[in-house]
Amino acid sequence: MHTLFAMERDLIVGGQAVMEGVMMRTPSAYAIACRKSDGEIVTTAESLPKWSDKYKWLGWPVLRGGATLIQSMALGIKALNFSARIYEEDLKAQEELTKEKVLETQAVLVEGTEDEAFLKAPVKVLMPEKKDEAKPKKITQSAGAVGSIIFALGFNILLFIVAPLLLTNLGFIYAGWAEAPTIVEGSSIWAAAKAYIWEIKPHSWIAFNLVDGLVRMFFFVVMIFSMSYLKDIRRVFEYHGAEHKTVFTWEKGLDLSVANATTQRRQHPRCGTSFLMVVMLVAIVLFSVIKFDAMWLNLVVRIALMPLVAGLSYEIIRYAAKKESGAIFKIMTLPGLWLQNITTQEPDGEQLEVAIKALDESLKLEPQTA
Repeated sequence: MHTLFAMERDLIVGGQAVMEGVMMRTPSAYAIACRKSDGEIVTTAESLPKWSDKYKWLGWPVLRGGATLIQSMALGIKALNFSARIYEEDLKAQEELTKEKVLETQAVLVEGTEDEAFLKAPVKVLMPEKKDEAKPKKITQSAGAVGSIIFALGFNILLFIVAPLLLTNLGFIYAGWAEAPTIVEGSSIWAAAKAYIWEIKPHSWIAFNLVDGLVRMFFFVVMIFSMSYLKDIRRVFEYHGAEHKTVFTWEKGLDLSVANATTQRRQHPRCGTSFLMVVMLVAIVLFSVIKFDAMWLNLVVRIALMPLVAGLSYEIIRYAAKKESGAIFKIMTLPGLWLQNITTQEPDGEQLEVAIKALDESLKLEPQTA
């Protein structure tokens, strides 16, 4: 077990659940640990300095929040890709093992003999080995990661910016809280639809942006709640709980052991779930200053302001985290803690062991703990 002094516990650690494993991040390194079906824990670890170490301006307030978020997304997708590869390789290995067992027990009739007993004798058939497919080149993996980030950003923009804005506008028009568009008699369906979504003219922009934000939060909660019913996602949520329990164990200065981690809470105030809830609250406030009649302009400005929203949210969490016992921090993290009752589930000992292994491997690359 990695032995650490109390002063070393000042290192801020975090992580992410992946497929049958956990990724742990320390200030200048990360490690991923995944458990295979045979019980083996596969790990990978690498130094990963913050971008602000190389580009000092990315360490400025607000800017550092956006930089941290983008780097975290890239690392998260990299960790998911690693765990998916291990999972697929494990499945293939299980399939090959099953095929070998079938071939070993299958009776094969051999031609060219009259001995009935020999005809029924089991014969092991050696099948030609398949050549391992060439591993994707590093450049291909990087392109895949970039593609995943672009897809994730596009999906989130559609679900959490475009859809809430359109639905809120239609709802306000239907309720009489916004000016209804003028539609010329005999207009096509497309022209009528365009008239309803082309302009936004609410009677109260404050109310409009508040409802828009609430719809966005509703979508987020429903998405998380729906995902919790999927078996594979529930396993990920269990590893999420293991990650939090391991982080708590570290922060309390306890030995990184399954016994110590088991007794810890699985809801952590600095979880990414809490951060996302703060992002949505900040977005409601910041988007309230947007008052453009044109729908497309509202969308463009909202998308353009997202880095600022992320940066401000990061600074709020950063400031509040310095006073974890304060009322402000508790109020701000309360929605996220409540949502973690869904996004984290109680892990078993083997899952905790994986999370501890990931953190231990990452700590080995830290100068303070090496």
